[in-house]
Amino acid sequence: MPKIGLVAGGGKFPVLFAREAASQGYDVICVAHVGESDPVLEEVCHRLYWIRLGQLGRLIKILKKEKISEVAFLGRITKTRMFRDVRPDLQALLLWRKIKDRHDDAILRAVAQELEKEGIQVIESTRFLKDLLMPSGVLTLKRPNAEQWEDIAFGYRMARAIGELDIGQCVVVKDRTVLAVEAIEGTDETIRRGGRLCGQGAVVVKVVKPQQDRRFDLPSVGLKTIETMAEVRAEVLAVEADEALFFDRAEAIGLANKLGICIVGVTPEVQAHGRP
Repeated sequence: MPKIGLVAGGGKFPVLFAREAASQGYDVICVAHVGESDPVLEEVCHRLYWIRLGQLGRLIKILKKEKISEVAFLGRITKTRMFRDVRPDLQALLLWRKIKDRHDDAILRAVAQELEKEGIQVIESTRFLKDLLMPSGVLTLKRPNAEQWEDIAFGYRMARAIGELDIGQCVVVKDRTVLAVEAIEGTDETIRRGGRLCGQGAVVVKVVKPQQDRRFDLPSVGLKTIETMAEVRAEVLAVEADEALFFDRAEAIGLANKLGICIVGVTPEVQAHGRP
């Protein structure tokens, strides 16, 4: 059977990838991160190895030992852990010294280049899961009103601007005012912070970074996003269509319909004109 490598962070995305790849006839060889990855991967992968964050040399040795030619990087790494739990080995330290631009994408691209030197190609995370990408248009029974469409267009431009600076992928806005910008704390905390400042009716916009390497760290939303919005009575979730991942779609849309929250897959026309 053909093999495919999986470098897993946290969340359900690596598990979904492993199951789908296995169903298509691949032996999935997984390298998981201690403290991040779901242990259920041991049940769905052909073989699984555990490493600590920063063990680049060990990662490469495992993939070469398994004769992996293609590998996907999926799942989140809690960014705050990078300040306290990184255990870099010699190869990681040598690579770190070479990297001048230490933004997220630059680091991941540098890791990909190290793998490619060893004949290991990094593939897009959505190879087996294109159906997880956000569809375009309004997905809920409730549609945004005219004011909210304008906020969506405004928020899209602001989110792209902070993405270009590699700060984050999400903003919370209302009445063409930015209430919160995503940084290291992640989307849910950004929603809570912006929603509390707003009181009610916040618009949450999440987009891909203009310079995004589509192999890594695609923006994502899901059921938990809607639950967090409900906590602060936010009313609209707008996500870039065909560029972001939408997990638990049926459950998320069902809950949004129950709560009167709008979910929109944003297209270039919407962000340019402030209307569908």
